[in-house]
Amino acid sequence: MKTGYPIALPGQRIGLLGGSFDPAHQGHLGISRAALSRLSLDRVWWLVSPGNPLKQNGPAPLAERLRDARRLVRDPRILVTDIEAKLRLRKTADTIGALRRLYPGVHFVWLMGSDNLAQFHLWDRWGSIAEAVPFAVLARPGSRLSARNAPAARALLASRLPEARAAELPTRRPPAWTLLDLPLSPLSSTALRSARHED
Repeated sequence: MKTGYPIALPGQRIGLLGGSFDPAHQGHLGISRAALSRLSLDRVWWLVSPGNPLKQNGPAPLAERLRDARRLVRDPRILVTDIEAKLRLRKTADTIGALRRLYPGVHFVWLMGSDNLAQFHLWDRWGSIAEAVPFAVLARPGSRLSARNAPAARALLASRLPEARAAELPTRRPPAWTLLDLPLSPLSSTALRSARHED
């Protein structure tokens, strides 16, 4: 494994939470801890993105976002990484392809908020992502219903795993996904950025 890359062993179950983390907050920690527990994961990797192709305005500098995220995370099972920057990748489909090549035998699960499932069909090669790794959708405020009725959710309905069997997801052959209802956190990076600019 290249220097500076996360360590993972064949057979491990690792959740991947991508995003700009601008800034990272307790909501990110909450869904990460819930995923660790409900999906029986060994680790969750935060993939702090160099930039989000679906967002017009660029995020704060990567070094600043990594620093702030690492200050926030105290759980040794959650790892803040800049692996996308190291790989010089920005799109989820490319990142997942690279991670599967770099870590053969590791059971990756893509983690997303239900707000992301509502727009998943707009992601580049979203069908390839669903065919490459199982994914778990974690409920976010105001988007549970829209997520359940999202184009991607309807297209993949036959692949949905009941929430009661979510712990099976990491070892399921994709396409496979589940929707996890969680206690809702009102926190969002957008709201925190707005508050920060008002101070």
